[in-house]
Amino acid sequence: MRTFREDFLWGGATAANQYEGAWDTDGKGASVSDHCTNGSHTCPKRVTPEFEEGTLYPSREATDFYHHYKEDIALAAEMGFKCFRMSINWTRIFPTGMEEEPNEAGLAFYDRVFDELAKYSIEPLVTISHYELPYGLVEAYNGWYGREVIDHFMRYVEAIFNRYQDKVKYWLTFNEINSGTMPMGAVLSLGTIRGFNGPVNKVPDEPQIRFQGLHHQFLASARAIRLAHEKYPQFKMGNMNLFATKYPYTCNPADVLECQKQMRVVNWFCSDVQARGYYPTYMERYFEEKGITIAKEPGDDEILRQGTIDFYTFSYYMSACETADPEVTAKSGGNLVGGVTNPYLKASDWGWQIDPEGLRYTLNELWDRYQLPLMVVENGLGARDELTEDGKVHDSYRIDYLEKHIAQMAEAVRDGVDLMGYTPWGWIDVVSASTGEMAKRYGFVYVKKYDDGTGDLSRLRKDSFYWYQNVIRENGKQF
Repeated sequence: MRTFREDFLWGGATAANQYEGAWDTDGKGASVSDHCTNGSHTCPKRVTPEFEEGTLYPSREATDFYHHYKEDIALAAEMGFKCFRMSINWTRIFPTGMEEEPNEAGLAFYDRVFDELAKYSIEPLVTISHYELPYGLVEAYNGWYGREVIDHFMRYVEAIFNRYQDKVKYWLTFNEINSGTMPMGAVLSLGTIRGFNGPVNKVPDEPQIRFQGLHHQFLASARAIRLAHEKYPQFKMGNMNLFATKYPYTCNPADVLECQKQMRVVNWFCSDVQARGYYPTYMERYFEEKGITIAKEPGDDEILRQGTIDFYTFSYYMSACETADPEVTAKSGGNLVGGVTNPYLKASDWGWQIDPEGLRYTLNELWDRYQLPLMVVENGLGARDELTEDGKVHDSYRIDYLEKHIAQMAEAVRDGVDLMGYTPWGWIDVVSASTGEMAKRYGFVYVKKYDDGTGDLSRLRKDSFYWYQNVIRENGKQF
């Protein structure tokens, strides 16, 4: 019976814009995330071109990894981490994104982080761009809509590849690149919000701009991968997709076809380009119906063919259903996914439907389609953790969620999937990307930071800390 491989990369995931803080320290510039206010489940966060006095911008301090990295990496090592997924803050290296030379203080910070990880034999998994496009590039080019951003990105890539070539093996180009297929992706991933001021859920949707921006990201990703393969053969290069697993709401063929259409556009399109090296034919009709024309330059298709990934990674939090029936109004909430509520599933406090079996289904579909090593680099439960008077968090609900998902990963391995690792999201509490709040906590480690900006940032081990420590120690054999 197949089990998790001996070199399985157990660990946890974070992102610089939600975790690092020190937003203007040692020469760092402002990113899109630094222009996002706090929000909540019922009140969306806002994007403001100018900083408003008296308004909380939670990414500015986040949970302050910048000043706690030694303590936090020691906690990860105590749990037994083999892998530490993190991102590099582009604006810490190139403050506006347009400088000719990198910021040495920013480069030196990540040297210290990687050296600390090496001290504990923890493998870094680095996302090059994780929802933190330099705001200077938003103002100058309307984010990724401007083709000029590709060259600025490559200057950043060349700087970090050269600097960390002996410290980082595993790289991901863009976090949840397929979020650009959805309206909110204009804020999170593409930065195509020049001049916009208001709630992120009210960003005017311009599909032509979104998909042109995605094309530029595909080229940037492919060029980065091509550079790695040519100059740094020790690197392993991956993508990162937000996998929004979808089922037909009924067995009505119209629902099945609608589900197939949504799966193609949302889940398969971006990774088909990154794994296969070309645009899939099914997108031709979609572009025609939406009035989208992708502007390509000579050589673009060759760049895509030359820059395909070595392994495939994705986030998985929930699933949803799709229907062609306009009378069905039970809409599903959660992580950009949309769709219709599945009557067979329960949901989290934030309306995200919990579907462990969907993870097994997703892993099998991915393996059958691409035959590439797979890694689940985000998965977790956002919940309102209660801190007891003696400094404990009894998060049995989180243990239950993760236990069931890991069990389904084990089933997928038995099904024949080549699964190389698992880094659940927000292994330590971070600012929520979707709502900009601290109340929605994911971590094994509780951070005393609250939605009004207060808190001493001290770290406390939750019950799930010790549970996950045992899972890693046993290499998941209990599943």
